[in-house]
Amino acid sequence: MIEGIGVDVVEIARIRRTIDQWSGTFLNRVFTEQEISYAQSKKNPTPHLAARFAVKEAVAKALTTGWSGGFRWKDVEVQNNSSGKPCVILNGHVRELLKGSRILVSISHSENVVIAFAIIEKEAS
Repeated sequence: MIEGIGVDVVEIARIRRTIDQWSGTFLNRVFTEQEISYAQSKKNPTPHLAARFAVKEAVAKALTTGWSGGFRWKDVEVQNNSSGKPCVILNGHVRELLKGSRILVSISHSENVVIAFAIIEKEAS
């Protein structure tokens, strides 16, 4: 059963400007060490950070509580499985909120924008 859906669109240039302005403060507030490491392993890290940012926003929108329910950026960690498919690892308060649920995500991007879609699905008992 679907509990929530969320979508987010992020301009890659906006993330680039934010990184240029706030650098480590922004990165360390929003992303986990693993997310930063993954992005920095790429030739151009910014689109990968923008994608992770978009997933976090999409998940926040899919939560019935939204941002007011104690959502923290690092509570949602985006990883890729061995085939490259994005998946979400939950931490902290969001992990507790979504116990017994799973999150499905999809990410797509062009040269300028990233879109992420998240579905929160209650697992069958």
